[in-house]
Parts: sequence; structure tokens; C-alpha cells
Amino acid sequence: MAVSPAYQGWRRQSTKEVAKGMNKIFQAVKVTDHVYWVGAIDWNIRDFHGYTTKRGTTYNAYLILSDRITLIDTVRTSFKKEMLARISSVVDPTEIQYLVSDHSEMDHTGSLPDVIDAVKPERIFASIMGAKTLREIHHLEHDIEPLIDGDSLDVGNMKLTFYETRMLHWPDSMFSYLVDEKILFSHDAFGMHLATSERFADEINDAVLDHEAATYFANILLPYAPVITKLMERVDSIGLACDIVAPDHGPIWRSGVGTIMDNYRTWALQKPMRKAVVVYDTMWHSTELMAKAVSEGLASTGISVKHMSMHGNRRSDVAYELLDAGALVVGSPTLNNNLFPTIADVLTYIKGLRPRNLIGAVFGSYGWSGESLRYIRDLLDDMKVEVIGDGVAARQVPDAGVLEECYALGVAVGERVNEKTINA
Repeated sequence: MAVSPAYQGWRRQSTKEVAKGMNKIFQAVKVTDHVYWVGAIDWNIRDFHGYTTKRGTTYNAYLILSDRITLIDTVRTSFKKEMLARISSVVDPTEIQYLVSDHSEMDHTGSLPDVIDAVKPERIFASIMGAKTLREIHHLEHDIEPLIDGDSLDVGNMKLTFYETRMLHWPDSMFSYLVDEKILFSHDAFGMHLATSERFADEINDAVLDHEAATYFANILLPYAPVITKLMERVDSIGLACDIVAPDHGPIWRSGVGTIMDNYRTWALQKPMRKAVVVYDTMWHSTELMAKAVSEGLASTGISVKHMSMHGNRRSDVAYELLDAGALVVGSPTLNNNLFPTIADVLTYIKGLRPRNLIGAVFGSYGWSGESLRYIRDLLDDMKVEVIGDGVAARQVPDAGVLEECYALGVAVGERVNEKTINA
């Protein structure tokens, strides 16, 4: 159906009016006299690559009002107008001369091509791998200048220094450090998925911060724990003084910088605590009965137990609980000669996160075949989990003897966790 010229004119006018309204509503947030947050708040996202984001997230971008105005990162495609409106509350976007991409993932570069077209920056910068990745993702024709580790960029009256942070958590990742104001733009490091109206960590409840920061580390950065340990050692060795840490997700740290960095040092070591996570699912409550007996056995040894049915928990919840756990005990019914789907899902997810220093055990029920224990055991072996015993299997409904075996299995795991944590 043809669209009338009158409608087209109304549509153009309507779009302009919306843009005007956005410019009045979405305001930049002052971080320092020279730096503003110009990102976007995603209140509604609930799944991020399989990670359940119960509290939404933010996509942070930062505007440096130096002699050569510089934009650090952009936002997800659908939030482009929100970001440009925030920039417009401080300066005309066309005054931006430099654009720096610290991380190429599309939640930070989805809007990049459109922003380049709108802003027309004089120069665009990324790491060597970042320049390559941006061309692969967006097929950009614009010249992207590669930066190497330790490079500095004169932005007029201020200086940015860049540090490669490969595999935190992509090969392209880098830190941008505003030397004059001691601000570390840390891409995905030190961040969290948390949508709030507050922009600074010191404005948010500590319990929420601790939980979301740990959940983020467990679900995003845990596979790269050894790299993080080396990075934190480097931060210490070069004496990188950070008054403010500005990540690409979540609140900005203007106090508590030392705390979040210390937490990263601790989490990266994955030092096991006297805690066990019992993960299971059930069809007709047989595996559930076994799980309860295992948990009781663990608790009898003084171990803190997280009893997690995958009927009501999410894989990212399990990852969070494993961050400081000493044991992972897994139970599954056998379905179609295989693992129950939710258990296959969570174990595949956890395997990719590469947790370390875990004691493990397996249990499960079956009707006429019992392959689930073998499949769980194979996955735990691949994860280099120290598995206790051969596991406990119940045909149909567990009797008193089987439940006693489950209790004893919990005791054996708990005693081994106690032994390992005491000797650590």
C-alpha cells in the first residue's frame, strides 16, 4: 500500500519531536569535571548469553571533555539514540574528535557504525585485535588505528594510556587509563549486570553490589581466572593508581576501588571454602529424595550446603554459588538413556566456566537403564573435579538402604572438603 506524502511528512515531524524529547530527558552524568557517563540503562534484559540478568544491566560509555573531545565505547544498537541524547546534553556530538573502542563485543559496539556516521570523528582507536574484530563484525570502511600495550594518546590537555588485557574476556580487550584524573576505563572488568538509577557504587546497597559483582565474575570472567591473577599482579607492579574505575556494565567505582580489586584477586584464586553445592533435577521425586539425603550427610560434617534443584534455579545461580565452593555434587535421573536435559545444560555451562579446586560426587535414579551417572562422571572428570567414590544409583524409588548410601556419600564428600580446606 502506498504511503501518502502527508503521512511521510507527519512521520518525519514525529521523529524530530521524539528526538527533541529524548534530548531533554536523557542527561549525561558528571563523573569528574572532565568526564561524563553517557551510556544507557537496559531495565528489561533478563538473559545475557545464558546468564540470567535478574536486575537488568547498563551499557556504559564515557565522554572525556579534553581539548580533543573523546568518546570511550558506545552502546548496544537499540540504545544509540539514548546515548546520543546524553552526549547532546553536554556537547554537540559532532564535536567529538576521537573515538576509542576498548572492547568489540556488540553490546559496546552495536551502535558504532551509526555513531561514526553521526559524529564523523577524526580518528578511531582500538587494540590490534580490536581493530581486526571491529572490521570482521561491522565491515567498517573507516580507518581504525591500532594501539599496542603501553601506547599513549595525547587528547590535548590530557593523556590516555592503554594496556592490553587479552582474554578479559575477548582477545581484543584493553584498558584505557586517563592519566591526569586517575580514571581506569576497564571495559567488562570490575563490572556487573545491574540496572539502577544510581550511577555510582557508593550509592547502592553493599549486599546487592557484592552479589552482582560476584555473579558477573563467576559467569563471565571465571574461565580467565589465571589471566586475571597475572593482570592484578601487573597492576600492582606498575603502580597503576586508580581513583575511579569506570567499567562498561554496572556502576562506577569512585570509592571501594581497592575492595573490588581485592575481590578479583580472591575470586581468581578460587580458594575452596567449607561449602558444597548439590545440583539435581527429578522426574518423580526419586532423585530429589536422594539429593536430600546427600545434603543431610554433607551438613552433618559442618559443611554449608546449597541445595539447588534445576527446576527452580538457573545455571548462572549455580555458577555464582560455585565461586567459593569446595564441592559440586550432581544428581540426575536417566531419560532416554541420557542425562536429564536441565542437568546436561547446567553441566555444559559450568564446564565452559572452568571452575577449579572442586571435590565431586554423583548420584541418580533410573527405570530400566542407568547411564546418567556415567555421563555426569565423564563431565566431572573433564572438569578435573576430584570425584569421590563410584556414585549412588537407585532403580525406580530409593529404599532406606539407598538413602543411607546417599547420606554416607555426603559425609565422605564433606570430610574430604574439610580435609582439603584445613590443609590449604
